[in-house]
Amino acid sequence: MHKSLTRRRLLVALGELSSAALLAACGGTEATPTPAPAAGTTAQPSPTPAAAAASPTAPAVVTSPGSTVKVVYWGSFSGNLGEAEQGMVKRFNESQKDVVVDYQYQGNYEETAQKLTQALAAGTTPDIVLLSDVWWFKFYLNDVLLPLNDLFAANGIDTKDYVDPLIEEGTRKGVIYWVPFARSTPLFYYNKQVWQEAGLPDRGPGTWAEFLEWVPKLVKKEGDKTTRYAFAHPSAASYIAWLFQPVVWQHGGRYSDPDFTIRIQEDPAVEAGRLYLASVRDGWAVPTKDIVADFTNGAAAAMMASTASLRGILKTATFPVGTAFLPEGPKGFGCCTGGSGLAILKNKPKEIQEAAFKYLAFATDPENTMWWSQNTGYMPVRKSATASQEMQNFYKENPNFKTAVEQLPKTRQQDAARVWIPNGDQIIGKGLERVTVQQEDPAGVFAEVAKTLEREAKPVVEQLKRREG
Repeated sequence: MHKSLTRRRLLVALGELSSAALLAACGGTEATPTPAPAAGTTAQPSPTPAAAAASPTAPAVVTSPGSTVKVVYWGSFSGNLGEAEQGMVKRFNESQKDVVVDYQYQGNYEETAQKLTQALAAGTTPDIVLLSDVWWFKFYLNDVLLPLNDLFAANGIDTKDYVDPLIEEGTRKGVIYWVPFARSTPLFYYNKQVWQEAGLPDRGPGTWAEFLEWVPKLVKKEGDKTTRYAFAHPSAASYIAWLFQPVVWQHGGRYSDPDFTIRIQEDPAVEAGRLYLASVRDGWAVPTKDIVADFTNGAAAAMMASTASLRGILKTATFPVGTAFLPEGPKGFGCCTGGSGLAILKNKPKEIQEAAFKYLAFATDPENTMWWSQNTGYMPVRKSATASQEMQNFYKENPNFKTAVEQLPKTRQQDAARVWIPNGDQIIGKGLERVTVQQEDPAGVFAEVAKTLEREAKPVVEQLKRREG
């Protein structure tokens, strides 16, 4: 693959990145307004892609020894997560005087990726950017992300301290391009008060079959109107394809193989889809655009959602909240990872890259990953942080935060169809909406989804061959 990137080639190669807008984080379905920026940061309103392309965000080159280096960081969180993201930048800026991070909020994950696409074409990119699990690979394919191994070595950072499955997801052929920062897994959330009233044990269901036995005690009706559902399904914009991924595995299926052979149309995945279809047809689950709101206001007794939502849920809910591993299916347990990581852009002055890495290293070091985890619900990305006495004491006082960490060893990376095919998440998600909202048979829906995924996968496979040989 040629190393030079013209405007034409970038627009062609990255143009596929555009799709319907998503919510802020994998499972981060908070709809709260973006807070004012923390001191020492610069939060900007979310501009249009055209405005982002024209934005003069290219950093200055260091011109004299000892001068302060300015680094532009594009972030993607709002609400409680946005406050924490700005707080991390503030902590860094106050910790030293060599580098100043200019924080610029760019909207949710997809909006950030779209604006980065435009900025690459215009030559006005940030220096460091937060990219989700479904976006970083597209920029890696186009060779615009900086290899980080040398910077880790130069700064004496042992990458083996990063949690193995998390650091490995951003590594290609032994080279790290995407470093875990806001990493998550889906959790099973339940309303402890409703559980108690229903006479259920204070835990999540061990299997979907067990949950079905509990459903009659959880659903509440007034006449013909259901006032409380047992479960809630999110919309495509709320990452239903991410939350459905484990359910497919639990039924023995896959979205795809690593080589992009599509499998979602096969019987195991279809059976998983029929569980979702039956849940709506039988009246115990409700499709909604905001599962977190429906859960915290009592409209649904349980849900699957990201661990990233935990801190916000605990602040909002008026009842005690429980978290648990995901239920097992007919073929056993299944759970995936999710969330986002930090990447540094190529074709920047060396001083800028080194300065950007200082922030990346700071935000993911043991002390700060603990702070981030405790203030959000995301998992610590360093082994030493999880094992520390501080985190163990925190988990003892806040057991809900430990669930994702305990579940992590049982997780695996998502199927290629969702995270590596442009718009794969939305292609699958829109299909699932047809099942949960329009109540179509998943066999027919998934067959159509498979054809679309196969078509969209072809250029990725070709580009990957050029990129990696």
